Amino acid sequence: MGFKEKLESGKDYYEIRLESIGGLGANLCGKMLGELGVKYLDVNSSNFSSYGSEKTGTPVKGFIRYCKKEKEIRVHSPVVEPDLLVVFHQALLKDPSVWKGCSRETAVIIAMEPGQKTVQWKQGVCYGLEAQRIAMETQSRINVVMLGAALKLMGIENLEAGEQICRDTLGKKYPEALNNNLEGMKRGYEEVKKLERQEVCQNERSREKTAQESTKQQEWGYANAPIGGINPRFGSTVVADLSPSRQGYIPLFLKERCINCGLCHSTCPDMVFQFAKGEYKGREMMVNQGLDYYHCKGCLRCVDVCPVNALVRGVEAEHSDKEYFLPNKELLRMPAYYEEAGADGYITSESYLTEKRMEGGEV
Repeated sequence: MGFKEKLESGKDYYEIRLESIGGLGANLCGKMLGELGVKYLDVNSSNFSSYGSEKTGTPVKGFIRYCKKEKEIRVHSPVVEPDLLVVFHQALLKDPSVWKGCSRETAVIIAMEPGQKTVQWKQGVCYGLEAQRIAMETQSRINVVMLGAALKLMGIENLEAGEQICRDTLGKKYPEALNNNLEGMKRGYEEVKKLERQEVCQNERSREKTAQESTKQQEWGYANAPIGGINPRFGSTVVADLSPSRQGYIPLFLKERCINCGLCHSTCPDMVFQFAKGEYKGREMMVNQGLDYYHCKGCLRCVDVCPVNALVRGVEAEHSDKEYFLPNKELLRMPAYYEEAGADGYITSESYLTEKRMEGGEV
């Protein structure tokens, strides 16, 4: 059921939640969906995002609401029970909180890995598309591909409104990339497909057990918050898996070409290269052993800076077994209280606390 049908059926709001990771453009996608409603869909709309530190790989949520034009939007809280859930990378599915509030009526869009045809999900009617592959082929971004898929599931019959919001948002700032983004959005609209459930619960009892397990995670509130109001949720990419934020390309290390100059290590923003004592050309020195793809976000700065082409760009889908992949054991600290899906709402975020502390902020 599209958003207009749901609003006509008597529901106050049609609500969308975006689940993503910093670097995939979910924040901009949410803004475009919000502006789309006001400008071209003849409805009132609102949108905001929730995220921690503005780094590639950190959790991002987007919230969008639509309502009839004659109704005012007086709700400014996060979307708890979405009509449409858009998951920008399937690695997020391992976090139970991503599914929070979903029901059998929820439409779920999942960006799947290239070549994958099935995926497990918990609630709702699921649709999938290979967003990363489409973005690479059209030289666009994953966010516009997911925007096209969202428009299809919202029941919008053609892409004229979506194309116009792309021109308004991207045309002036990135005119040279506009046609590519329009093509990426079009393909997202056309290629999103309904998926068949990979595993079906056998009876009502197993369904109830699954539902209980998904809600087992305890939420914080005034009654059980840490003493002193301390927020122990990490916002650092050091404890996050950055691989979902890659845009389909990775640096490939050709060890036989490496001269161990260390430029890759000094330019890498996420400390993925690992050096150890060894021998090079008869001298004892620190030798490059390889890189940690767990924390590599695919920025390819190392490829640009390498003077001897010991690091080259490769298509990740072609390298399932990555040579010289060395997980950095010191960085793999994953506390039990670390939540990958981010803070629920502005009022629980560090941004709000910072604003209260800053001169001129709330008092």
